[in-house]
Amino acid sequence: MSGFSKPLQVVWRVTKTFVPLAIGMGLLVLVIAWLGGAFEERIAPGTPTVRRTPLSNQTTDIVHEVTKEYIEEAIGTLKAASRTVISAKVLATIVEITVSAGDQVNEEDVLIRLNRQDVEARLKQVEQALIAATATRKEAETSHERIKRLSEKNVVSQSELDTAARYLEVSRAEELRAEQAVNEAAVMLSYTTIKAPKAGRIVDRLAEPGDTSRPGEPILVLYDASSLRLEAPVLEQLAVKLKRGDRLKVYIDALDREVTSTIDEIVPQADAPSRSFLVKASIPKSDNLFEGMFGRLRIPAGKRRHLCLATDAIHQMGQLEFVDVVTDDGHVERRFIQTGRIGMPGRIEVLSGLKAGERVVVKAAAKSDAAADEGHSNG
Repeated sequence: MSGFSKPLQVVWRVTKTFVPLAIGMGLLVLVIAWLGGAFEERIAPGTPTVRRTPLSNQTTDIVHEVTKEYIEEAIGTLKAASRTVISAKVLATIVEITVSAGDQVNEEDVLIRLNRQDVEARLKQVEQALIAATATRKEAETSHERIKRLSEKNVVSQSELDTAARYLEVSRAEELRAEQAVNEAAVMLSYTTIKAPKAGRIVDRLAEPGDTSRPGEPILVLYDASSLRLEAPVLEQLAVKLKRGDRLKVYIDALDREVTSTIDEIVPQADAPSRSFLVKASIPKSDNLFEGMFGRLRIPAGKRRHLCLATDAIHQMGQLEFVDVVTDDGHVERRFIQTGRIGMPGRIEVLSGLKAGERVVVKAAAKSDAAADEGHSNG
């Protein structure tokens, strides 16, 4: 008995291990087959029958093929070509700023006054130094002339004459240096009154009275409103076709207005990440246009042909769009379409689902509206 017990134990262990595994694999195959539709009735191949109805006295419209100019838009910002940062040239306390942001100024208008006491004191000092240098120069000239006459009579030596001549040259140099110091102090005094270098609009005020102005530090920002232009990155395939002097339309969203611009600069270097060129187009001066506003540069990108359909023929079901198409045998069948951009009022572009020349049924509501309009016009 013990001789047969060992084979039986081996068989039992194998059965206990592999039979559940085989059953699980079989169930898995059945589930996959069920999910794949193996136990459902399959639809035989063929063309499905489209439900069609006879055409009655319904109004129809024809799908037209039209050619339209295609426009690309480049988004940009209005910036001033002429922009000036006004700063002081001397270190001084700001006494007065006569303008604020938004003010319109003319050329030579006084914008800023600085404390001028230190500069005036310096000017008085150098003016007094100039008076002393002039007196010394006159004295040296008189002394030189006297010694020169005595030298001609051999009363004084040549060395004394040379000393007098040298003293005269030194006194003249000192007088010239004093004159230059006076001119420099006068110029520094003029820097305490800052005027507008040109006409324009103040767009930023960066300091207040009591602040200390430092050379080169901005105090006001001025721009010329007549130099506004739209700066927009344009795709390289469009930018290479543009040139200076081209006239393009610019749409300003904030004003809901379109203006005509002239391209005056195309930066001759493409931006690698966006593959675009920076195009700058000047626009006409307007009191309603300001720096930083949003604009669209409209660039003609060629012409294209597309199908045009009456919007009154379109039915919608959720996000799906369909029309009722009249077949050659006078029946109406429903067909899904895909539309594009709105064209002229009452017409829309058709991307797929229709062919040029096909007739579509216009909705009844549109028909009654058209009849009412006709009755009003007849009345």
